[in-house]
Formats: sequence, structure tokens, C-alpha cells
Amino acid sequence: MKVAIDSSSLAKRYAQEPGSDKLDRILQDASELAFCVILVPEIVSGLNRRLRDRALSIGGYRAAKRQLLADVHDSTVLQITPSVVSRSVRLLENNILRTLDVLHVACALEWEADLFVTSDRRQSIAAMKSGLPTEYLGQ
Repeated sequence: MKVAIDSSSLAKRYAQEPGSDKLDRILQDASELAFCVILVPEIVSGLNRRLRDRALSIGGYRAAKRQLLADVHDSTVLQITPSVVSRSVRLLENNILRTLDVLHVACALEWEADLFVTSDRRQSIAAMKSGLPTEYLGQ
């Protein structure tokens, strides 16, 4: 199964949160994993925020970053192509989405993912409206 994932969901792999166990099961069933090129900076930003807030130790930060980079090595990095930009424009015209969030959905659509995994309600709704099979891991 080709699984595309957004940063709000993959971040659950590096910090135990509601939905982390479900994410692990999805990743075990995936034959291919892909994500938009912006995912790594988004997750590193979140890890740094947790580090600054003292919710994560420096050792925990380093371990999470090391695991993220290992996961990236084994995944497909989806680029922001002219076709993805065109899809993004259409998605923005028909949904309530933020700029970076729409790029995850557009990349998953372009890659023809069998499943899109997100923890963002608006992304989930937009992906489903676009015909993309979606798993929502949020609350």
C-alpha cells in the first residue's frame, strides 16, 4: 500500500501522542511511504519548539531527529512541481486550508497514494473531497 503522510501525523512517530499506536500499525502495512519535501523542516521546527519549551531533552531531540532522518532515507520525497502547484490552487479554491497544508494533500494526489494519513481535520476533509482515501489520526 502506497502511504502518503503529512507532518502532523509523522510527528507522532517521534513523540508519543494520541494516534501514535495507530500510526505504527499503518506504517507496518505500508509498502511505500512518501511525503512532501516540506515535511522534514516542519517536524524539525516542532521538535525545536518542544526543546525550547523543555518538553523534550537535548538527548530526546537528537534521537528523534536521527530517527526522522533514517525514516526519510527509506521514503519517497515528493517535490513541489508545477502540477502540484496547480492542484494546490484548485484545492485552495474549494477548501479551507493553509498554504503548507495544501501542499501535503496535492503531493499525495499527484503521487496517487492509496492512503493519505493526517492529523489535521481540514486536510482530512479536503483530501476526502478530492477522492483521496484518508486516515484521520486527530482527536
